[in-house]
Amino acid sequence: MHQIKVWAHRGASAYAPENTMEAYFLANQYGADGIELDVQLSRDGELVVIHDEKINRTSDGKGLVRTLTLKQLRSYNYNRTRPEHIHADIPTLREVLLYVRDNTQMTVNIELKNGVFFYPGLEEKTVELVRKLGMQDRIIYSSFNHYSIRKIRQIEPKARCGLLYSGGFIGVPKYAANLGVNALHPAWYCLQYPDYLEDCRKYHLDLNVWTVNEEDMMLQLCKAGVNALITNYPDKAVRIRDEYERNNGMNRT
Repeated sequence: MHQIKVWAHRGASAYAPENTMEAYFLANQYGADGIELDVQLSRDGELVVIHDEKINRTSDGKGLVRTLTLKQLRSYNYNRTRPEHIHADIPTLREVLLYVRDNTQMTVNIELKNGVFFYPGLEEKTVELVRKLGMQDRIIYSSFNHYSIRKIRQIEPKARCGLLYSGGFIGVPKYAANLGVNALHPAWYCLQYPDYLEDCRKYHLDLNVWTVNEEDMMLQLCKAGVNALITNYPDKAVRIRDEYERNNGMNRT
């Protein structure tokens, strides 16, 4: 029986503006095993951490990430999802990774956000940065764009990779195994399909499940033996996970 991990979705995004340093600080304070974040490219080629292709929802600015330079992106306040925080900047991937490397034991799930716009060089830039910082063993790459994950594996054959998806596709575990990835990152409801868990075990695939915010679902997924819960509430998930493992005779190290 393995120890279930808790990954904070866009950081502890229930309590701090999503995909900001404040959210990652809180994730670490709450005892998360890792963070999940989204990466895009600014107009001047900087790796920036933000979910949407537009900055409209999360900031007081407007426009596409890819049409704005880092300096322009940094001129806005990204506290719109949690306005009780007075100010939050858009971070660069480098800033986040340096914080994680030097101050935590957390894993980083980097989602390559290139499903709408295919950012040229996104995979190469991301892998190069991870290599420069010596963090290969603390990163897992994921994307809804499976071409992008295949490219990551070509650039860095030993990279840990997971396929994001949310639909009712047939034969996903076999498909993932054929691509040579380590994990599937399904929406939680995908686990209901026939023989899904058994097939994932058959093909030795980790299951990192999103976005799990209800406590009863957290407990169900602990019982199912998934690898990681991806949640906006890492504090709740850590508590549920720890209670489950205590009740089932597991000791965390």
